[in-house]
Amino acid sequence: MQTYKAPLRDMRFVLHELHDSAGLIGLRGCGDLSPDLIDSILDEAAKLTEEVLAPLNASGDEAGCVLRNGEVRTPEGFKAAYETFRQGGWTAIGCDPRFGGQGLPESVGKLVEEMICSANPAFGMFPGLSHGAYRAIASHGSEALKALYLPKLVDGTWSGTMCLTEAHCGTDLGLLRTRAVPQADGTYRLTGAKIFISAGEHDLTENIVHLVLARLPDAPAGVKGISLFLVPKFLPTESGAPGARNGVVCTALEHKMGIKASPTCQLSFEGATGWLVGTPHKGLAAMFTMMNTARLSVGVQGLGAAEASYQGAVAYARERLQGRALAGARFPDRAADPIIVHPDVRRMLMTMRAYTEGCRALGAWVARRLDEAARSDDPATREQAEDFTALMTPVVKALFSDLGFEATNLGMQVYGGHGYIRDHGMEQYVRDARIALIYEGTNGIQALDLVGRKMPQHAGRLLRGFFHPVSDFIEQHGTHPQLGEMVKGFAKAFGALQLATSHIAAAGMADPEEAGAAATEYLRLFGLVALGFMWLRAAVVATERLPQAGHEAAFYRNKLVVARFYMERILPQVGGLLASIKSGKAATMALDEAAF
Repeated sequence: MQTYKAPLRDMRFVLHELHDSAGLIGLRGCGDLSPDLIDSILDEAAKLTEEVLAPLNASGDEAGCVLRNGEVRTPEGFKAAYETFRQGGWTAIGCDPRFGGQGLPESVGKLVEEMICSANPAFGMFPGLSHGAYRAIASHGSEALKALYLPKLVDGTWSGTMCLTEAHCGTDLGLLRTRAVPQADGTYRLTGAKIFISAGEHDLTENIVHLVLARLPDAPAGVKGISLFLVPKFLPTESGAPGARNGVVCTALEHKMGIKASPTCQLSFEGATGWLVGTPHKGLAAMFTMMNTARLSVGVQGLGAAEASYQGAVAYARERLQGRALAGARFPDRAADPIIVHPDVRRMLMTMRAYTEGCRALGAWVARRLDEAARSDDPATREQAEDFTALMTPVVKALFSDLGFEATNLGMQVYGGHGYIRDHGMEQYVRDARIALIYEGTNGIQALDLVGRKMPQHAGRLLRGFFHPVSDFIEQHGTHPQLGEMVKGFAKAFGALQLATSHIAAAGMADPEEAGAAATEYLRLFGLVALGFMWLRAAVVATERLPQAGHEAAFYRNKLVVARFYMERILPQVGGLLASIKSGKAATMALDEAAF
């Protein structure tokens, strides 16, 4: 049976102690955001996710969604849970107060998002996509579109989608065929078919706002000919209420491996009325506002899955009796020792914990820079924050989803055969986590984005936003009395990242396939070093707080223990990754296509 308890103490550690939440007060719109207020918000989010969303996770997976006569019904309990979620104001927490939002920063919003993804990732798809649609319309829509649609998306009475993929094209959106024909009244008529549309049809909201990529009649070929359109399920009346049904039909639901309580739809646009968002032929840039938001959220989804699986694995490892400790019986009065005494079980649990807490710390750092990019009054700070978040977006999306899937597999492995059956819910975590490696641009695409676009951009300026703080930290703490040896080991790993970066920059300039062949290993190497940096920073904080920690001393000691495990058992992987990168493309590309 699945259980979930929000990791509030660790969330507060990364937000308040590691990344100094007090600094948020100096950002625009955050003047009243005290640590106590943040904690109260996190407390309420924990209650919602633990008591309302988590109990629906397994039942929603069992029931799935049902399509009848073009209408989708979500599993029992989802509609009531969504109404509770909506009335609690959770759809509005990260939105502009001008449209009814609460204006909370990403530093808080991403932690709430993690709780939702741990408790019920399928449910989280609905508000997550709506927020992405809100962001795209707020950034690129006309004032009339903003005034009509944003308040409805903010209060959650309407929801949003993103409609990109077609059966013949996924990542290569330049091949899409959906057409948009201008009308005399300034609207457009859209005709085409889209697949893999998450939350494309459902019964939770009174209207659904589709953001659709399509081509105008005069559009140039390729991605330079794509425009973005807003296409509602129901056409709004003059009063703003849902009116006549638009020409959007759900023709099928995809039969999926996981997140079954989230309907993934095939949609047919049959002369549907839509409105242009942004400028003609610039739709892909506008949609990327939504996609980049979604990519960070996908990373959080991987983190959420890892946390839920870790909690399940720990509970089972403490209770399951199997064998004796290798050093002698720990509990001789029992028939066997609990499996948590075994080194290999400890290896799995420690790996899951190191991944989860490390990703939470890194995600909070990126969220803080998102807040600075959006809210700082200093242009230089905004530019630096924008550079950093652009660099880290593919890392967060790919690394967190990779590690989240690895963690759910480890969690299932802790259970042994009991993990492979459905009774305990561990295999659901595996199935639900798997999609995160695929959508919003597969992780291979994220790696190519990192080495092909972000690494060389502005002559390497984006990289400096990460490399310089790491270098400064190593120089400042290299002789730390308790952590000096750990810092030296980390410095070697950082050196491997610098060598890999130089190698790819040189080899990729001569042959793009060299960079492509190394991209996935490079992103992993980069991500492991980034997590190592977070663990070292956490260790410094823990060391400073421990002497006066009182009843919380165990929390800080545990931080130091897990940090050491990460540095000694996980971070050394960068050596093998560097060797693989330096070997070049030859072994990867040598086999003739016909030989596969």
